Amino acid sequence: MPEAQQAPRRILIVGPSWVGDMVMAQSLFKVLKAAGPCEIDVLAPEWSLPILARMPEVSRGVVMPVGHGKLELGVRWKLGQSLGTVGYDQAIVLPNSLKSAMIPAFAGIPQRTGFRGEMRYFLINDMRMLSKRRLPMTVQRFVALGKGINQPLPDPLPWPRLVADAANQRTLPDKLGLSMERPAIAFMPGAEYGPAKQWPLPHFASLAAELVERGFQVWILGSGKDQEAADIIASDQEAHVINLCGRTELGDAVDLLALSRAAVTNDSGLMHVAAALDLPQIAIFGSSTPQHTPPLSDRAHVIYLGIECSPCFKRTCPLGHTRCLTEIAPQRVLAALDQLGVTT
Repeated sequence: MPEAQQAPRRILIVGPSWVGDMVMAQSLFKVLKAAGPCEIDVLAPEWSLPILARMPEVSRGVVMPVGHGKLELGVRWKLGQSLGTVGYDQAIVLPNSLKSAMIPAFAGIPQRTGFRGEMRYFLINDMRMLSKRRLPMTVQRFVALGKGINQPLPDPLPWPRLVADAANQRTLPDKLGLSMERPAIAFMPGAEYGPAKQWPLPHFASLAAELVERGFQVWILGSGKDQEAADIIASDQEAHVINLCGRTELGDAVDLLALSRAAVTNDSGLMHVAAALDLPQIAIFGSSTPQHTPPLSDRAHVIYLGIECSPCFKRTCPLGHTRCLTEIAPQRVLAALDQLGVTT
C-alpha cells in the first residue's frame, strides 16, 4: 500500500497522574503527530479529561478506573482486554511504576515503550534507560519516549499549547458572577506537593491590594483545598479579589486563565496550564527548581532565589524558615509584571 494511503498508527499513551505532567505530555503528542499520521488515545485519570479535550492532538481520553497507587489487578485486566480490541500499534507508558505498564501488556499491544522504572521487564518490551544528566527536564523525558533509542530530540522542543473552550468562556462570567469591567490577574496560591512550594499568603494579599489599586481585579484559582488560603488573600478586598477556589472544574480554570491578563503562581499544575495558554505569568519557585519543570513559555518570568539550601525538594522547609519564598518581596513580583508589560 502506498505510504499516502496507509492507515494512521494507533498509539495509546499511559498518562501521568499530575496536572503539570499531563500538560507537558502534550509536547510528546506533538512530536508523534509530526512524525507521521497517527491517532493518539490517552489512558488517564478522570480529572484530566478536560485538559486532554483542549489538546487538538488527542483523539480520545480513556478513563483509568483505578485510583492512584491502587493495584486492583482484576480491573486492570478487564480494561486491558477491552483495549486489546482497538488494534493499537504502540503504547507509551509515561509513569515509571510497575502498575502503569500492566494494562498495555494485558491489551497485547505489540510495542510497549517506557523507561526501565520498577521491575517491569516483561511488561515493557521497548525498554529505555533514563539518563537524568542527558534529559534533566520532565518534558525532555516524555518526548524522548516518542523517538527512537538515542535519536536526538527536536530542537527546539514543541511546547504545550492548550486551546480554550470558547463556548464555556462565554458562559463562565455569568455563571460565577464575575464582572469583566476590570482586567483580571489570576492568582494560583496552592501547591499540592506542600507548603515549601507556596509563596506566603501575606505576600499574595499585599500584591493583590496593589493590583486592585492599579485598576485590576484578582481571580484566585485552585481546588477546594485552597479555599481557606484564598479567603486570607481576599480578606477586606472581596469586591475585586474573587475567591474561585472549589467553585470551578479544571476545564473552567483553564478557560478562566485564558480570559486573564496574566497569572502569578507557585510551581504547580496550574502554572503549566498558564504556560500552555501562552499567558504572561510570574512563576515563583522555592523548594523546587526551574531546571527540572519550568513553565514552557517565552512569556513566563521565573523568580527563583537559589539560596544555599535550595532546592531541597521537601514538602515542608526542613530548616523552618522558608527563606527561599519569604525573601521574594511582593514589590519584586509587581516589578516583574511591569517588565512583562502587564501592569504598565
